[in-house]
Amino acid sequence: MARRHRPDAARLLSLALVALAAACVGDRSMEGPADAAAAADTAGLPVAVGSVVPVLVGGPDRPAAPVDPAARPVFTRPQHVKGIYLTAWSAGSSRRLEALIELARRTEVNAFVIDIKDASGYVSHDTGVPLAREIGATGERRIADLPGLLERLEAEGIWPIARIVIVQDPLLAAARPALAAQDAAGRPWKDSKGHHWLNAAQRGVWDYHLDLAEEVVAMGFPEIQWDYVRFPDAPRSEMANVRFPGLDRPKEDVIRDFLGYARERLDALDRDVQMTADVFGITTSTQDVGIGQVWERFIDRVDVALPMVYPSHYYRASFGYARPNFYPYEVVRAALEGAQRKSAGIQGAGSIRPWLQDFDLGQPAYDAPEVRAQIQAAADVGIQEWVLWNPGSRYTEGALAPADGWNGNEPSIRIAEQIVPMSRRFDVLAERAQGRREGQAPAPPAAPRTPAPAPEPAESAPAEPERRAPDGERPRVLDRDSLRAWMDSVQR
Repeated sequence: MARRHRPDAARLLSLALVALAAACVGDRSMEGPADAAAAADTAGLPVAVGSVVPVLVGGPDRPAAPVDPAARPVFTRPQHVKGIYLTAWSAGSSRRLEALIELARRTEVNAFVIDIKDASGYVSHDTGVPLAREIGATGERRIADLPGLLERLEAEGIWPIARIVIVQDPLLAAARPALAAQDAAGRPWKDSKGHHWLNAAQRGVWDYHLDLAEEVVAMGFPEIQWDYVRFPDAPRSEMANVRFPGLDRPKEDVIRDFLGYARERLDALDRDVQMTADVFGITTSTQDVGIGQVWERFIDRVDVALPMVYPSHYYRASFGYARPNFYPYEVVRAALEGAQRKSAGIQGAGSIRPWLQDFDLGQPAYDAPEVRAQIQAAADVGIQEWVLWNPGSRYTEGALAPADGWNGNEPSIRIAEQIVPMSRRFDVLAERAQGRREGQAPAPPAAPRTPAPAPEPAESAPAEPERRAPDGERPRVLDRDSLRAWMDSVQR
């Protein structure tokens, strides 16, 4: 198994000298983290300093970000990206960050997806983008020293990915109503869950998020990952009252145009930046769900598309399975095969790197067999890359290959409602197919297992509509950032 690039001794010595210099001049941030617990957790992060040369980053609203080009971290892209998602709070906590780095050292994980701006609208670091500062998006500085964090990941050989949420942003919608989706009276529109949405057809929305992206690229991020790059997914009854000023073409053309514009601006930085986008899992198996994400219209605009093929998020009977969550291998494989078929006829199509489920949402509880089944399903269709999602950044190590390989300890996976050794997966599928042909009853489902106590479980039937929970309650939703926001409120 190919392992991550590790920097040589000279580079490590250089990083150590930088950190030592930082200790002499103090923290670069203007103010501390959001609370006392976070302050204690982030106290150990190194701070990058040096002879600072102003480098302009951004677009029409360009801030001058002091970045020393010589000190900018350099990352070697893994042959196959195998990542996990980190909330900004986890990335900014020295204790949680160290635990996740240790997980990467012990396993095949080689990449971290880090929130730069999430659905709260807050920017995780001390941004220099003027509009972000003007609208109060710096009000929760969750990562006290982002350049120092990047240096740490460089030293560990971990590929960092900057996740930037676009159209769900209550701060920008309130401060710049003209950039928001609007109701019939011309006011910023909220969906039935109370979420504010930006208008993806507005160039000002594009430029704001590109300014943030260019800033973190200047700091060293080698990959920008767009999330919520779409229009709202509210029911038709709600959408009938929504207006999108400037929307003069099909929604899928707007998303395609944004990705093309983003590609041009990122390419102009001459940093060989990877540009990726998170999309609904259902885009791999349907033509259009009304949000502007049409696979054939975006796949040639990105380096990588990340469909969120979480089995728990599929409606009943999806791919022929009454309870998709019980079939992690089959559902993920069918979804990815659909993506491959759609990409096959597109010249210049980007590659596929699925988001996979490492959280509980209804039955069964997702443990190592369920998570590993998804990874194996991707591998069996020739996709070696993936990212695991858990709203609290707590991952199932037993599902991950050890850094030195399995060494004969074959993992088990859930397939055909059974827990079996991974090597038996094709036999089990063949036996099930044969039983159906002969009119036999399928194998009984594995007994549900009780999940280990953890702060992040959420329960919902896969076919239920999304609902908003009161603050502090566990959300019964299918939306990732609502789960993440609840986790943040519990942890803080």
